[in-house]
Amino acid sequence: MKKLEGKAAVVTGASRGLGLAIAQRFAREGARVVLSARSKEAIQEAAAGLRREGLEAEAFVCDVSDPKQVEGLARFTLRKFGRLDIWVNNAGTAGPYGATLNIAAEDFLSVLSTNMFGTYYGSIVAMRAFLPRGTGKLINILGAGDRAPAPNQNAYGSSKSWIRVFTLALAKEYKDSGVGIFALQPGLMDTDLLTEVETYAGYEQRLQGIMPFLIRAIGQQPEVPARKALWLASAATDGRTGLYVRVGSTLGVLAGFAREGIRRLLRLPLREVEIHTKILPSAFEPLEGESKK
Repeated sequence: MKKLEGKAAVVTGASRGLGLAIAQRFAREGARVVLSARSKEAIQEAAAGLRREGLEAEAFVCDVSDPKQVEGLARFTLRKFGRLDIWVNNAGTAGPYGATLNIAAEDFLSVLSTNMFGTYYGSIVAMRAFLPRGTGKLINILGAGDRAPAPNQNAYGSSKSWIRVFTLALAKEYKDSGVGIFALQPGLMDTDLLTEVETYAGYEQRLQGIMPFLIRAIGQQPEVPARKALWLASAATDGRTGLYVRVGSTLGVLAGFAREGIRRLLRLPLREVEIHTKILPSAFEPLEGESKK
């Protein structure tokens, strides 16, 4: 029997990257999956790809920063499949790369709105479906900055720190409810979140210098953390809650750095990694005092 046979799952941000990999893994293990994202064309194609494999998948266009749309996503799933067993809050945005004062306030808040409030709205809606039944799995996706500061990614990093604390607090509040509430740190992934980047003038050199090395050394394909998401969603975690799960280890990171360093030292061929940057104008404006007469 497949691990998620008979279950119904929602995955946000599922048109590509980790979200799509999780939706694929869930569907191939028997779940009926609703994939959601803001882009209608992209999310419909992602769901259609699963249906071409003979799997049960539906698309729903949803901006997770809008609570009404998030509730609509849950109600669509319940109408379509008659149940809701698993909810993955994966939708997120990184925002431009650069120091905090470069980014316009509205752009900074846009990152928080998607990452923080999108997770909040999704968690609340999922819990409203789970608690009356005393069962369900809520998985919130973390990222860089969840445990330590993320310079030049302050909006993204601080939002991921908030998600970790919010998720673990929610788990404590409902520890006896029968609902599993989990935080998943997928680690650094080789996706366009790292290779297609908006940045401010002067910061693109940093990205071009360090990002290819990091991707080659420790970058994982999304399918790797997707397997851990499947484990969290499966019966293996029944009766458990409040887990903080990190994909990879410190030893694995050090080993990756060592391998990359040796390849450079021996002048062995390196995998080509292209970082595409879009340069944005800085929003920084000095605040000057009135001149004295």
